[in-house]
Amino acid sequence: MSVSANDAALIERFLEMMAAEAGAAGNTIAAYATDLRLASEFLGGRLGEAGREDLERLGAEWMSLARSTVARKSAALRRFYAFLADEGLRSDDPGGALPRPGATRPLPRTLSVADVDALFAAIAARIARVPPDPRDLRLAALVELLYGSGLRASELVALPRNAVAPDRPYLILRGKGGRERLVPISDRARAAVAAWRDHVPVEKPWLFPSGKGHLSRVRLFQIIRALAGEAGIAPDRVSPHVLRHAFATHLLEGGADLRALQAMLGHADIATTEIYTHVDSRRLVELVNQRHPLADLAR
Repeated sequence: MSVSANDAALIERFLEMMAAEAGAAGNTIAAYATDLRLASEFLGGRLGEAGREDLERLGAEWMSLARSTVARKSAALRRFYAFLADEGLRSDDPGGALPRPGATRPLPRTLSVADVDALFAAIAARIARVPPDPRDLRLAALVELLYGSGLRASELVALPRNAVAPDRPYLILRGKGGRERLVPISDRARAAVAAWRDHVPVEKPWLFPSGKGHLSRVRLFQIIRALAGEAGIAPDRVSPHVLRHAFATHLLEGGADLRALQAMLGHADIATTEIYTHVDSRRLVELVNQRHPLADLAR
C-alpha cells in the first residue's frame, strides 16, 4: 500500500510548517517524513483520518523496535496530529493513543581534566619544535575550539576564514534549525587560530581548508583520535563530540549556570543540557555545605 494523495498533501504541509515555523533541522524533517509515510502505508493511506484505535494498533506494531526509535516515531505523529488540530483539519487530536516509551538518554562519554591536560601537553610538545609544523598549529586551533568553546564538529570544520576575530571574544554561529548563538572564544583559542591562519592561503574561504572545500568531519575525527593515542589515552575514548561533552561537563563542574551552558551549546531544549548534571555528587554535597545560608549556622 502506498501513501494516499490526501496523506501525502497533509504530510507535505506539516513538513513545510516544521521547516518554516519550527525551524527544524534537515535531518529531523527527513526522519519525520519517513516515519509519517511508513505510518500512512501501514494504515492503508488513512493517516490523516486515523482514530485512537488505529494508532494503538500502529503502536503495537512498533513493540519490537528500540525505545529510542519508538519515541521518535511517536513524537513525529503527535506533532503531526497536533498540527492538523491547530489548522482545523481535524476536530480532535488522537495523538494521546501513541506509546510513550520514555526513551532513556545515555550519559555522554566525557574526559577528565587530566585527560584534557594530556591532550594539550601532546600538542604543546609538537608546537615546541622549531619551526612548528603548520599541521600542528592547525591541530592546536582545532582542539582549542572544540574543548574551549564546545563547537559541534560540523560547525568547526565549516568556519569561515575570518570567523574568529582577534579583537572579538566570541563567535556568532548558526546551528541546528538555523538558530543563531554567541559562542565565547578564549584568548588562547584566538591566539591558536591566529597562528594557524597565517598558514592558510589568502584565497581560501575556510579557516580549515582541505582540497576544494573544508576539512571533513571524518578527517577531524581521525585527527583527534590520533592525538589521543599520542597522549596515552585510548583512541576510542576520544572524538570531537567527546571534547564538546568535556567542555560542558567541566564548565558545569566549575559552577556554570545551566541556562548559560544551554545557550553556549545551542540546545533548543533545556532538557538536553540537563544530561550534563551527572557531575560528581560529592562536589554537589560540598557545594551545599559551603554555600547554603544555613551552613554558617552549623558552625
